[in-house]
Amino acid sequence: MQLVFETLLEQLSLSVDEVDFHNALASAAGAFDIPAFAYLSLVSDRVTKPTLISNYHSGWTSHYLRHQYERIDPVIEWARCSECPFQWGPGFGHAGTSKRQQQLFDEATEFGICCGLTIPLVDRRGGVAAMTFAADRLDPTFLRVAEQYEQALEIMAMCFHIGVRRKLSGGLAVDGVSLTPREYECLEWTAKGKSAWEIGCILGIKERTAAFHLDNAKKKLGVRTKNQAVTLLASSRSSIL
Repeated sequence: MQLVFETLLEQLSLSVDEVDFHNALASAAGAFDIPAFAYLSLVSDRVTKPTLISNYHSGWTSHYLRHQYERIDPVIEWARCSECPFQWGPGFGHAGTSKRQQQLFDEATEFGICCGLTIPLVDRRGGVAAMTFAADRLDPTFLRVAEQYEQALEIMAMCFHIGVRRKLSGGLAVDGVSLTPREYECLEWTAKGKSAWEIGCILGIKERTAAFHLDNAKKKLGVRTKNQAVTLLASSRSSIL
């Protein structure tokens, strides 16, 4: 077990893109004899595309994203409402799924995704992520692994989530949180020591508008002060797992 985690952490520290992260997770899941996995990360703005790293059939993942199934997926809904890992599939008694959600399950089964263990990874700043380990049938071996190693798989999922958030949150994201171009720009100038008035002059906007964008950035990042926001910006640019 220790070797599995040491190998995973080393691979995560060296990962620079989704392919690297996929390979790291595939290696760790394989050590537990888990056939399928999917990591899905969503941000709260519902505009930024989801991050999906998975070894599911490519036909299913393309279909899932094309139809924006993350918006109706009952597993994601349950992950939003739970802080504990949960199993799902035939016989697990999750009630209340709609006709469309049941159709989603039926379609997933056609691609070999019948049941799974999902680990919620809720971001306190508004986003949500989940790691699912899945199988194509109610296989006793898979169910035993999911139950016996649930805590280890949860730790593995958390390490993976932190790595992805830090390494793949490029562009206009800070610590995995998406900012608007103006929010990011104002935060960058704040990091250079500029006041809201100075930022307004530089960007050709009013002082209160610059302050408004900075306040929005702080709220999204879950911090109270500009210094805390600037610290997260600096950490996002330089941190490694």
